[in-house]
Amino acid sequence: MTIALVLLAAYVIDRIVGDPRSLPHPVIGMGKAITALERAIRRLWSYPQSLRRAGVLLPLCVAGGAWALTAILLWLLSYISPWLVWIAEAWLISTTIASKGLKDAGMAVYVELQKGDIPAARKALGMIVGRDTTSLDSPEIVRGTVETVAENIVDAIISPLFYALIGGAPLAMAYRAVNTLDSMVGYKNDKYRDLGWASARLDDVANFIPARITALLLALCAWLLRLDWRNCLQMVKRDASLHPSPNSGYPESAVAGALGIRLGGENVYHGVASFRAYMGDPVRAMELDDIIQTSRMMMLSSSIFVGLCAVVAWIWIGG
Repeated sequence: MTIALVLLAAYVIDRIVGDPRSLPHPVIGMGKAITALERAIRRLWSYPQSLRRAGVLLPLCVAGGAWALTAILLWLLSYISPWLVWIAEAWLISTTIASKGLKDAGMAVYVELQKGDIPAARKALGMIVGRDTTSLDSPEIVRGTVETVAENIVDAIISPLFYALIGGAPLAMAYRAVNTLDSMVGYKNDKYRDLGWASARLDDVANFIPARITALLLALCAWLLRLDWRNCLQMVKRDASLHPSPNSGYPESAVAGALGIRLGGENVYHGVASFRAYMGDPVRAMELDDIIQTSRMMMLSSSIFVGLCAVVAWIWIGG
């Protein structure tokens, strides 16, 4: 079976099934491995300089281990049946994608806001963002949801599909390990500045190309959905580089431009205010429907990309 069919099957599995809690998820194993390695490293080294050197071990061990374990599993299954390899690879790739989970998370916030239950909406948003949500009003909750859905189009969908196209399930799993490392240790605070620098840098490099592909996909989606695709591209050109992340500004500015809203502003993390550069112009006020529109752009862009990946795999890689 071809990688084109594997990618399509993986995407369909994710769209229909998502991440069932009844089944073990590789990211849970990655999280446990990262925690265990961090403890071991901190027992052996404590000085900043030694922690910076040791920080390189985390992505090497976790991402390298994820790639190796996946490759070995598929190799062993090949001795049983090629069909088992195909099924396993499709399932494994589907666990690196989160289109259904991302949509469901955004809609959970939307439903609570639609009911007028602000505390419940704050709680739902708090499940998917790192910022404090306890004092946010409705427009700020919408902003947080739109920003999170937009940003995660890259690392939850486009990037894993991109690496699955290049290197199948092993490379997609390695990417997911890098992204998990960044979410756990890639912080610029006193605890992780030295230990997590390599993980954060590798995540930036891994998402560099997919983030820019995503911006173009979102512009195409804006045109298909009759949104402002010209402003989408204009805001990407003007604002994407203002974001503190070298990649997150691309999907956020693209969505802001397409919807005619302004993202960014002041967020609070653990009681400390932090200002994020504005993305887009406030052509109109933020509305509840912006969550729906962002979800539509996310689902359409991911569908287009997996289709393009399948075509590339079929023609260029030869199946």
